[in-house]
Amino acid sequence: MTTSNTNVPGPKPIPVLGNLLEMGANPLRFFETCARTYGPVVKLELEKGRDTYLLSRPEHVQFVLTNTQKLFVKGYQRDRILSLVLGNGLVTSEGSFWLRQRRLSQPAFHQHRIEGYAAVMSAYAQRMLAGWRKDEVRDVHADMMRCTMEIVGKTLFDVDLYDPGEGSNEVAESMDRVFREYVKQYASVVRRLLETVPFPLPLPGNARLKRSVEKLDRIVYGIIERRREENRDRGDLLSMLLQARDDDGTGMTGEQLRDEAMTLFLAGHETTANVLSWTLYALARHPAAGEVLAAELDRVLEGREPAFADIPRLPYTQAVIKESMRLYPPVWFISREPVEDVSIDGYRLPAGCEVALSQWVMHRHPDHFADPQSFRPDRWSPSFEKSLPAYVYFPFGAGPRVCIGSGFAMTEATLLLASIAQTYRFEPADGREAVLEPSITLRPRYGIRLRAIRRR
Repeated sequence: MTTSNTNVPGPKPIPVLGNLLEMGANPLRFFETCARTYGPVVKLELEKGRDTYLLSRPEHVQFVLTNTQKLFVKGYQRDRILSLVLGNGLVTSEGSFWLRQRRLSQPAFHQHRIEGYAAVMSAYAQRMLAGWRKDEVRDVHADMMRCTMEIVGKTLFDVDLYDPGEGSNEVAESMDRVFREYVKQYASVVRRLLETVPFPLPLPGNARLKRSVEKLDRIVYGIIERRREENRDRGDLLSMLLQARDDDGTGMTGEQLRDEAMTLFLAGHETTANVLSWTLYALARHPAAGEVLAAELDRVLEGREPAFADIPRLPYTQAVIKESMRLYPPVWFISREPVEDVSIDGYRLPAGCEVALSQWVMHRHPDHFADPQSFRPDRWSPSFEKSLPAYVYFPFGAGPRVCIGSGFAMTEATLLLASIAQTYRFEPADGREAVLEPSITLRPRYGIRLRAIRRR
């Protein structure tokens, strides 16, 4: 028997603001505490006029994600910031339009294309390391952001973002400016509070973000037009998107190409940079795991640069990344919106509400992970992965809307980690822990400062 959604347990809201202040103070702890305190379905008030339901059973996560496109939509088009920056790309689009775009984009991520991108990934990792000095303290998050931005610039547009000779530094600067404003606004509790006011108010940073996006649009549209005139495959992602054709012979419009390029650029470098940053942070705090990793790299690579063909022979390297994404998931929660009333665990969740699924909560759940707060790459044995219930671990999402670039991201993370860890080990630069910043991605608020010690 289905009960009324008014009986769903959850923390008591306060007038007007609901649970927004608790959420804003520490979103990660708030979600985790709610799941542990109130059970597998928790009702929250985070947005005026719309309830949020946090789900934390794997079968509930599976029900939502496998029925996305049927009973659930992403609902991101209501988010002004995402729509302004990403347009109607694969992250934000819905229905038949999303399906067409996914089908047109898929060939760009086939394995043989990723294998071609792997050489770029290793080469740019070596270029980054060439600028490092023995035993210096580095902000590895800044390093990873720059390196992954260079990689996505080359693999997406076939441009060297930091080569003044190519005149493309403007692309990097514009992308960086847009992303900083985008993260700042998305994470802003002030923005959420102002949006509860019944009349429109100018939100902080609106004009800056709009100007940054407009400048970036001019650059991206210019690249697209030049490439249309060129009409050849340069081996990058944009070439594949330009050449993609539907059954009726039609391709993507300039606007669609812009939206997909922006989505791939922003999503493609930020998430991988965060994964690598948190991985190096974890290894600095767990030197024994770093020694096991270094031993595998010495045995397999014998001092040479890692290549795509080496990846299957680096199981511990991949286990380190998997464990890092368990503890520090690159996207810490995702949401869906039911298009009709649905019943979950006996509760009615109304059409139009927000359903929250948190990787942070699921990946640290003691029912599924022994010693869940500890960094233990050795847990990722084949038998453990086989025994793990489906939809407990989903760093790239799951179901029909699983991240199209997951293979690209894992290849990049593995090759960059292998390049870095065979040359350097890391120690904390001071005794302070990195500060988690749960925006749309899980990033370090003040960077991650580590001492890079060159290995013999």
